[in-house]
Amino acid sequence: MKDRPVGSSSGSASPPHAQRLLAIYLNDHLAGASSGVSLIRRMARAHRGTPAGPPLAELAEQIAEDRESLREIMTALDVPAQWHRVVVGRLAEKAGRVKLNGHLVSRSPLSDVLELEAMRIGVEGKASLWQSLGLLADTADHLDRAAVDRLLTRARHQAAVLDRLHGDAARRSITSAPAAAPPSARRTRGLPRRTRWA
Repeated sequence: MKDRPVGSSSGSASPPHAQRLLAIYLNDHLAGASSGVSLIRRMARAHRGTPAGPPLAELAEQIAEDRESLREIMTALDVPAQWHRVVVGRLAEKAGRVKLNGHLVSRSPLSDVLELEAMRIGVEGKASLWQSLGLLADTADHLDRAAVDRLLTRARHQAAVLDRLHGDAARRSITSAPAAAPPSARRTRGLPRRTRWA
């Protein structure tokens, strides 16, 4: 069931400057959340039918719910969504697909490693958001502190799942690559062997 960390909308209004900074902060996180939803859904589709499929699908559902919780918080705090920021974030996520992963057009095992690292960074940022909103909930009656704390706990669980999936992906790709030859072998490879004097 989705947490709804929204309480009553009563209380004094924030000073205009603080409200403007809050709007920038929350909209930046909303843009990041939208990019994260797009990425994790694509990852879940790519891994459908594999052992990583079910946990990725569950993460995709949870992360989409977290974005809706953020939208509800913004509404309760009278912060309008700036959709141009969301669009820019989505475009940045799509541009990030063009990366040096060893393959020009198709996915490679390294794609999994890089995408899981990106999601891990995003979830860590989201946990920081919930921590900040928890502090705000202590002084404003717009938010339910207990619900925000539950969102923080869930973000930490999501980070643990991503860490496990990242370890599996790294073992499949990076650690399974053939070991490089030692420097001495690389220097002498292809050169005639020196005569060993008696």
